[in-house]
Amino acid sequence: MNLGSLLRHHRKDKKLALKAVAERAGISEGFLSQVENNVKAPSVVTLMKICEAMGLKAGDLMDELQNQEDLFLITRGEWEEVDLPHTGFATHRFCPPEARRTLDSGLLFIEPGKAIPVRKDLKNGQEVLCLLRGTLELIHGDKVIQMVQGDAVHFWSQPDRQLVSNQGTELAVVLWVGTM
Repeated sequence: MNLGSLLRHHRKDKKLALKAVAERAGISEGFLSQVENNVKAPSVVTLMKICEAMGLKAGDLMDELQNQEDLFLITRGEWEEVDLPHTGFATHRFCPPEARRTLDSGLLFIEPGKAIPVRKDLKNGQEVLCLLRGTLELIHGDKVIQMVQGDAVHFWSQPDRQLVSNQGTELAVVLWVGTM
């Protein structure tokens, strides 16, 4: 993760509007947006003002930036013996929630006859499914796509018009990647 993403995470976590933080920090909303999107880098003084506007200490923010994990591993052994709950599906995410800023990913395990819930409140989200084992059905708008082991699909999310389900007879294991 980078400085801009970390600042955006803290601002959203504190439910602060971009405009409010910019005003408190004495900078333009456009500049703060560019900082959060890593287009521009703030001076040390400006960074301290932004942090103060959000109730953060710049030093704590730098420590968080320096001490974050930048690599996450799930070994095959961790997904060979999956204990599925009564819902019939489980997700093993690659990284913890605080590390998911732009991209989310994980392994999905779906029992026969079960479906995974759709991510809600997405705007312009994209997803990738790569079927590692079993079969899968993707309903995306008016399209119905039958997937077999080795198939992959990349699509724009349609939360109210999509469904991912296992219509097969064995556990489906899916590599899933989605934008936030």
